[in-house]
Amino acid sequence: MALLPRRRGSDATGARMWTWLMLPGTLWMTGFLIASLVLVGVLAVGTTDELGNPRFGFDLSAVRALADPAYTEVLARSLGYAVLTCLICLIVAYPVAYTIALHGGRYKHALIAAIVVPFFANYLVRMYGWSVVLSDDGPVLRALRAVGLADGGTKILNTGAGVVAGLVYGFVVFMIIPLYAALERLDVSLIEAGRDLYGGPVRTFFYVTLPATRQGAAAGLVLVFLPAMGDFVSAQLMGGPDQIMIGNLIQDKFFQGQNWPLGSALTMLLMLVLLIGMFGYLRRTRKDEAEARR
Repeated sequence: MALLPRRRGSDATGARMWTWLMLPGTLWMTGFLIASLVLVGVLAVGTTDELGNPRFGFDLSAVRALADPAYTEVLARSLGYAVLTCLICLIVAYPVAYTIALHGGRYKHALIAAIVVPFFANYLVRMYGWSVVLSDDGPVLRALRAVGLADGGTKILNTGAGVVAGLVYGFVVFMIIPLYAALERLDVSLIEAGRDLYGGPVRTFFYVTLPATRQGAAAGLVLVFLPAMGDFVSAQLMGGPDQIMIGNLIQDKFFQGQNWPLGSALTMLLMLVLLIGMFGYLRRTRKDEAEARR
């Protein structure tokens, strides 16, 4: 009994130590994030001179331009691509994570490494390689033509399907990892009991496995949605003029169009959409934690 207060004091000291160790990095990242957001917000209500250089001021023309149907269409397209990417990644990642976590045995860490290590390569290089794979003369379309599922006019590049395929390939690993972590923590006896109650693997998955791992799925959805929404490489390499995303618009306004106020306004609009998604995830996480404590 005499050791109990000492143990609690040791835990409190350890918690304070980790808090202090996290403080410098947290302040560093938070400071630069706030500073960049303030700068972009100020530029969004600024102006440009005759040469296209940004000037600080107060002009809401760039903000009002966001209501242009051309920009709202691009935002809706980006949102649709990001949501579709999340759903496809979820469908693809669940069986992969499930198989590795519950049936990988002693090879599970090697299998996870085999999935993660290729993604250490530069994202742009991987997208260039994927564009070659999906090209008109690439192996995917050649295989589809060989089995009669495609003809000479079938294309993947310069279509919305090509853009989504690039986004899925680029970010599916962000879905696999949190799902794998959630499934590895799952008590296997729950699945066995579910099979006794529900009588089949499919019903057991929807009634037992899916609810028990929904936090991992939610984390994966957020990790995929955030970068997919602002991505511009996939649309640039595998899409055409009709598939541009909001990231392409922002890049164009900053670097080609020399319209920094409009580029900043589009950036703030994108940040607003991402923050809404993040707050929704945090609210759901708090609700799940509150239910778990009951």
